[in-house]
Amino acid sequence: MNVIIVEDEKPAARRLQRILRNYGIEVETMLHSVNESIEWFLNNKHPDLILLDIQLSDGLSFEIFEKVKIESSIIFTTAYDEYALKAFKLNSIDYLLKPIDEEELEFAIKKHQNINNKKQSHHFDIEQIKKLLIHPMDKEYKKRFTIKIGQHLKIVNIDNVECFYSEDKATYLHTKKGNNYVLDDSLEQLENQLDPTKFFRVNRKFIVCMHSIKDIISYTNSRLQIKLIHFDKNEIIVSREKVRDFKNWLE
Repeated sequence: MNVIIVEDEKPAARRLQRILRNYGIEVETMLHSVNESIEWFLNNKHPDLILLDIQLSDGLSFEIFEKVKIESSIIFTTAYDEYALKAFKLNSIDYLLKPIDEEELEFAIKKHQNINNKKQSHHFDIEQIKKLLIHPMDKEYKKRFTIKIGQHLKIVNIDNVECFYSEDKATYLHTKKGNNYVLDDSLEQLENQLDPTKFFRVNRKFIVCMHSIKDIISYTNSRLQIKLIHFDKNEIIVSREKVRDFKNWLE
């Protein structure tokens, strides 16, 4: 199987390459921008499979399809939330949410190998995907949480939440008054319930509210450290893979 990675974050591209090597798959080349990808696909034989990031440094990767007719199978890698990605399901395309999970990548690779063995064709409506990702349909997001405390129920409005975090296999809600409450939902479930214009998952353990950020500090290995107005229980570090998306979110 010939594989190409299109990913503008070079550390993320190298990580994908290492994972693929563990499965005996060598990457033919790694491309890092829309323009570089267009030039390469115009002048080279297309691979069996492309791992394609949606948002590249010089634009959306959809622009590649406007210049080149690509016949390869595609697995999109993206930080967009799962709701917007309903278009991919409608078009029978695989996608992986960042940070990439090794088992999910292995499953997607095997799926495409099976499809190729059966010589099934790949058809999808790129314009439909592009439209839904850039202009997603309206969605109702979580407005409040009902939390059980002993024999009592407490209602916490979303406007009073500073962050969500996981610790010791439990998920917590931290309020702007400094209170912590245990939730039944995981951070993965919460991501799909929260308004993405207000909340951002900065790493595997934290989802923060934009309006509660007090300071942002440069940290080691091209990461960022976040200081919230009230939460000081643990360091909150934006993982390297999330830094660019985090900066875009702030804007």
